[in-house]
Amino acid sequence: MTDINLGPVGQISRRVGNIDQAVAWYRDVLGLTHLYTFGELAFFDLAGTRLYLTTADEDPGNPGESVLYFKVPDIHGAHLALAARGVTFAAAPHMIFRHESGAEEWMAFFTDPDGHTLAIMAQTDPVRP
Repeated sequence: MTDINLGPVGQISRRVGNIDQAVAWYRDVLGLTHLYTFGELAFFDLAGTRLYLTTADEDPGNPGESVLYFKVPDIHGAHLALAARGVTFAAAPHMIFRHESGAEEWMAFFTDPDGHTLAIMAQTDPVRP
């Protein structure tokens, strides 16, 4: 199985419907490092940032979910590797923004088994004339 180095991201807490299914998917499909599971709580390492999954609704007043954006060095390679593991993308990697410097922002979006949106993202170096 090809390693995929997802990350870095900020601190993330995510509610899931089934902790065992979520652990298997984040560990086996995305290839994230599983730190430990304690009851209905599971923790993963994302390049030094912890991802915390729970079945508990920690903030019922704010049911919105954040999007996890994983930086990858090669978005096309990461897209192919994740697709080979069964990840279904909404669309192929595409440029979403070109900076004045010429650097391009690329993204590709997908969902986990609970329907939460995730993305891989990359920035190209500016094109030199």
